Amino acid sequence: MSETGSKGALILFAGGLLVLLVVLERPGYLTSPSALGGLIIAEVILAALTQYRKLFFPILVCSFLWAGIDLPFRGAFAQGRWIVLGIGAAAGLIIYLHDHHHYFSSFHLIAFFCILSAFVSSSVSAYPSEALLKALSLLMLLVYAATGARSVVSPLQPAVFFRKVLLACEAVTYITVILYFALRWEIFGNPNSLGAVVGVAIVPTLLWGYISADSNLRRWRSGGALSVAVLLLMSSFARAGIGAAALVFVLICFSLRQYRLLIQGTALAVVIAIAVIVLVPRESDSPYFQGSDQLTAAFIYKGNQDQGVFGSRRSVWTETWDSIRAHPWFGTGFGTSMTNDDMTKLDYAARHVGSRVAREHGNSYLAITEWTGVLGVLPFFLLVLFAVGYAAKVFRWVRRTGDVFSPAIPAASIVVAGAFHAMFEDWMFAVGYYLSVFFWSMAFILVDVMPRATVVQPQPAPIPLPQQFGVAMSGD
Repeated sequence: MSETGSKGALILFAGGLLVLLVVLERPGYLTSPSALGGLIIAEVILAALTQYRKLFFPILVCSFLWAGIDLPFRGAFAQGRWIVLGIGAAAGLIIYLHDHHHYFSSFHLIAFFCILSAFVSSSVSAYPSEALLKALSLLMLLVYAATGARSVVSPLQPAVFFRKVLLACEAVTYITVILYFALRWEIFGNPNSLGAVVGVAIVPTLLWGYISADSNLRRWRSGGALSVAVLLLMSSFARAGIGAAALVFVLICFSLRQYRLLIQGTALAVVIAIAVIVLVPRESDSPYFQGSDQLTAAFIYKGNQDQGVFGSRRSVWTETWDSIRAHPWFGTGFGTSMTNDDMTKLDYAARHVGSRVAREHGNSYLAITEWTGVLGVLPFFLLVLFAVGYAAKVFRWVRRTGDVFSPAIPAASIVVAGAFHAMFEDWMFAVGYYLSVFFWSMAFILVDVMPRATVVQPQPAPIPLPQQFGVAMSGD
């Protein structure tokens, strides 16, 4: 029997054994929707292990995404996602040890110190059990990102993976716009979550698909999806998401010297923004377009000019700074903040209670500083700086070579967008949030796919961008 067949037989046997144990030991689970959902997830995971490099990454991302949006069986996925992540990290590590294509660098060493810092900070937390669980989740995420996520990208054809990500972003874009505008089903709940997903993950990927299209048909298809994504982003009124997408758009245009596209895209984004205010306002009290002043008020001040641009963030930033000053050296414990709730009667081992020991910070970097203190935050900052530094090298490479086909461009764009967006939302080190899993997977993949040649080689010129069509973002 072949190696693949042996793996398949072993996993099928394990799946059958799992079902048998459930039937014999917990027959009541078969009547529980959540338990049945968890059992289905377990079976899907076991099946995905037979094609780990092809199937596990999308299953992992979908598991975390499903747990965070308004869909059936959300509770089952909220519990099952940790099992998926743990299995992915373990299997990825095993595969990595038998794969000689990858290597460890200073970036991966810094990630190890991040894990160590998280566990140390958990020991001084007022809620050590919960902090320990949070640190364990970070361990699983970084191990998976450093091993399993990297294994899905072929060293010989890395662009294949990003083309699949591009197709997935197109599908998510069209499904989301149908749900939001046709069915009025806001599956992401908070508009900021919609802005985060579209601004950090979807728009940068679709923009790369547009500029790197090798035919007019693909360019028009990617351009259409990108226009719809911009419409979704503007309709969220999420300033952080809009700003992240705008930053990536400007960087790509300057790197490729596509100044005409920059002007055309900005103009198109302004038109879409006006259309959003006029035709698809969020709420009954959303602003109506009355000129450029109203456009600025809607997207920059969000109708609260008296509070200033950062009025909605000022209170949580102040509270976080006060907490940092109260616990400057070792912090409050990874993933936990001080709370007035009585936590002594909760069973930490049975379930996460993160919503009870965490609060909004309005900034991922302030959040990690509060959690780990100034003595433990250094490796986290270094990890982000290294990732952004790699992205900067990619954009410098693109400016020198004009290589729009490089698969490093979408990974670098997502890293830059995420690092910017994290200055206004505290998701970067919140492992349970789906964008955190996607971001760190892309950050570790970027280390492998970024150009390493020391001699610049001329690249074939892409199909010229049509002058009559440009897609862009404008931010606040």
